[in-house]
Amino acid sequence: MHNAASVSASLGSMGLLRLVGVTWSWSLVAGLGVYLGTKSWKYFYIAARTAKRDLNGLYVLLRVKLALWRYVRSASNIPSIFAQTVKRHPNKPALIYEATGETWTFTQLDQISNAVAHWARGQGWVSGDVVALFMESRPLQVALWLGLAKVGVEAALINFSLRCDPLLHCIGVSGSRAIVFGAELADAMLEVSSSLSQSMVRFSTGDLSVEHLASLAAQPLDPILAAAPRHEPSPCDPPKGMNDRLFYIYTSGTTGLPKAAIVVHSRYYRIAAFGYFAFRMRSDDIVYDCLPLYHSAGNIIGVGQCLIHGLTVVVKKKFSASRFWEDCIKYNCTVVQYIGEICRYLLSQPVRPSEKGHKVRLAVGNGLRPSVWEAFTERFGVAQIGEFYGATECNCSIANMDGKVGACGFNSRILPNVYPIRLVRVDEDTMELVRDSRGLCVPCQPGEPGLLVGRINQQDPLRRFDGYANQDATRKKIAQNVFKKNDTAYISGDVLVMDDLGYMYFRDRSGDTFRWRGENVSTTEVEGILSNLLAQTDVAVYGVAVPGVEGKAGMAAIADPAGSFDCSSFLQNIQRVLPSYARPVFLRISPHVDTTGTFKIQKTRLQREGFDPRLTTDQIFLLNPRAACYEAVDEALYNAIVEGRMPL
Repeated sequence: MHNAASVSASLGSMGLLRLVGVTWSWSLVAGLGVYLGTKSWKYFYIAARTAKRDLNGLYVLLRVKLALWRYVRSASNIPSIFAQTVKRHPNKPALIYEATGETWTFTQLDQISNAVAHWARGQGWVSGDVVALFMESRPLQVALWLGLAKVGVEAALINFSLRCDPLLHCIGVSGSRAIVFGAELADAMLEVSSSLSQSMVRFSTGDLSVEHLASLAAQPLDPILAAAPRHEPSPCDPPKGMNDRLFYIYTSGTTGLPKAAIVVHSRYYRIAAFGYFAFRMRSDDIVYDCLPLYHSAGNIIGVGQCLIHGLTVVVKKKFSASRFWEDCIKYNCTVVQYIGEICRYLLSQPVRPSEKGHKVRLAVGNGLRPSVWEAFTERFGVAQIGEFYGATECNCSIANMDGKVGACGFNSRILPNVYPIRLVRVDEDTMELVRDSRGLCVPCQPGEPGLLVGRINQQDPLRRFDGYANQDATRKKIAQNVFKKNDTAYISGDVLVMDDLGYMYFRDRSGDTFRWRGENVSTTEVEGILSNLLAQTDVAVYGVAVPGVEGKAGMAAIADPAGSFDCSSFLQNIQRVLPSYARPVFLRISPHVDTTGTFKIQKTRLQREGFDPRLTTDQIFLLNPRAACYEAVDEALYNAIVEGRMPL
């Protein structure tokens, strides 16, 4: 059995560098062919500017690829890789639970996960069965899915914010035989209890009264685990390998009900290892993980560093902007995680001494807006931002390894085929892929926004696409004839743009860009600008259809908990920073803007309700072009807009 360190040792760093050198030399020969074919000196200018970056990227890619190759050959999986980590660091802190201050060493985490494995086997569950986990973030959640994996049982990691129908949907789509829930979510369970199958076994962890357990038809799990054996269980039959299912992680559900993405063992390793090597983490790093463990960023990018590389990870029950830097100081954290709007929330906090008294050198995550990037690093003294792009299920993840401000990653312009991803043209209105005369997708030129796709190869752990529990959902994410005839590619659904040097910048999720007055409006860009104007307030920007009007009118939902929003000063400010076509035609002023557990803004309901004042108690305003001011939309004005009597 080999771990990442032993893989590197067995290969030898010089051997890996020689392999990179051979690949690089071959690629330069191929590049010379490109030059001779194009007669363009620009190729060599790009090569000179990006050679160091691309060589480092190739080194990381090969290091992960070779490690995966060894693990596949040796029939390893995540539990067996973790077992090697335990042998290296038996008494080192593995997980620290911030809420209680308790520390689990690697040996303790191993023993508790063994107890989980024996309990699962005692229930009669076999390899391939699924158990749902519904609880707030804590070390026990890691022990549960890890212990289940030791006997081949797959966990479904349920978002602890879900209630009622979405909760039932997520439990049902996974095909779970049982559910383990935290006592803190007993009320949520009670709401759906009568709708769950009578055959579904229910276990609770935490303090619940006998009466409460009885009303939920649940058994207390904690005493069962306390009495279970702590030795390693016998291997499951059939044994699980790197390409078998580990657990399910659900998409955020920003545009509909969540989908259960399949995470195989090789995908877990790949995501965690890329984060470790791409951002140059160290074995003595302490990671502050304030992200929910039902999410891949928290459970793989974060906890994965513990299980695979032996780092200590501080698990935070719930993100707190006011406690963030104090926690980092308390636990000597050197790496922090962010996602979505966390960095903006931290910037909105009052200045306090702790924000410069920490040892954090690296912040890893995705979704950091360019508008707050430099402000974050400057104010908090964080030397490195490890921004990346990737979804749980995607095969086209990229990473910003050299700190290019605003970029979420890169793809080599001189070695584009080493990592077969591409931006392709889409129809701006339908988001359908644009095809050329041969029926292939049309690649984008630098500066041209396009949909990110990745060529699928199920035999390559870096390029495989495992999809979702629902096969129809899986098929919708696969395109045919993309790079060449008869190939298949994963469709990310995200619009990015690449510059001349191959750096990529996130633009929008598919469908978020809309056209108004003949211009494309990027919701992400406008959200960033408006949020900055409003002192990092939550803002959701989206397009709404207006009868008889071409395109979609921009609408901004703005959080105003204090009730102090001033339309007049807002209009003066946006006239200075936004072109006329990008200025919101409608405003929706709300006490708060709904977000997911990972701080992604939920727009589905907002788009559905549009600017109809009858559908909400929020204030809605229209930018009246004649009066050059925002006017409150009442039923009479709404009817005038819909009937075309109020020009926009």
